Amino acid sequence: MPIRIPANLPAAKVLAREGVMLMAEDEADVQDIRPLRVGLLNLMPDKVRTESQIARLVGATPLQVELDLIKMSSHTPKTASLDHMLSFYRPWDEVKDQKYDGLIVTGAPIELMPFEEVTYWDELSAIFDWADTHVHSLFSVCWGAQAALYHYHGVPKHTLDAKAFGVFRHRNLAPASPYLRGFSDDFSIPVSRWTEVRREDLPANGDIKVLMEGAETGLCMVVEEAKRRLYMFNHVEYDSTSLGEEYRRDVEKGSPIGVPENYFPGDDPTREPENRWRSHAHLLFGNWLNEVYQSTPFDVQKIGE
Repeated sequence: MPIRIPANLPAAKVLAREGVMLMAEDEADVQDIRPLRVGLLNLMPDKVRTESQIARLVGATPLQVELDLIKMSSHTPKTASLDHMLSFYRPWDEVKDQKYDGLIVTGAPIELMPFEEVTYWDELSAIFDWADTHVHSLFSVCWGAQAALYHYHGVPKHTLDAKAFGVFRHRNLAPASPYLRGFSDDFSIPVSRWTEVRREDLPANGDIKVLMEGAETGLCMVVEEAKRRLYMFNHVEYDSTSLGEEYRRDVEKGSPIGVPENYFPGDDPTREPENRWRSHAHLLFGNWLNEVYQSTPFDVQKIGE
């Protein structure tokens, strides 16, 4: 089934070339089914790139999904064109009266800052509170996941001695979880962060369960089942070239960075990397959307009741 996004969104051309099913808005309006309403709160600097990465995974499921692009009302991104933001994004202030089946909150390159020093922290905290009554399921990624855990449970993030950077193997610790349906016992996922959340800091009441963990990079994904909150600390959504572009950007800036581990064949940056996580990325997003579909009210207005 297709994903419904604006026809002139740049991501549409990318997805169409890849064979992702897209549906024009006028076609979707005449179908006698209710599409899942998913909001994407995109905090990444490269808006178009992140839109394509998330829409690619959301659009590969056998469900019709209406993807709304949401931006912070209190923050103007410096790296995205004003025309793009005005054309495709809606400030949270304009959508906070609406209900969503799912909300995806991305990472942001501000992980070394204390949460309270982030310029839009107050608004993001309000969005997390709003999600309790207006969103059926929350899926947060990387810094977004750390921020959500901190907001809801006071779980701290810890600065690493060196950046966790590369493609690392992780273990499937909960094969019976509906979110890991079809997952291998171990699998590779891209990691790119200067901070981490530690198992010993999770709430002692057991409400949060560890689903994925890596021997080298620690917690990868946890779930709060009662609240339908999924926290992914790594970048399963990344393109094949994302880590390489981050590496070259940091090298050009003179930042202290090593070659991403287990990424370039032979650790040679001149060689083309191989994508070893794509299938599990599709599985994860497909499983999440299936869980949303199976449990969300048919009447959108009953979400949060």
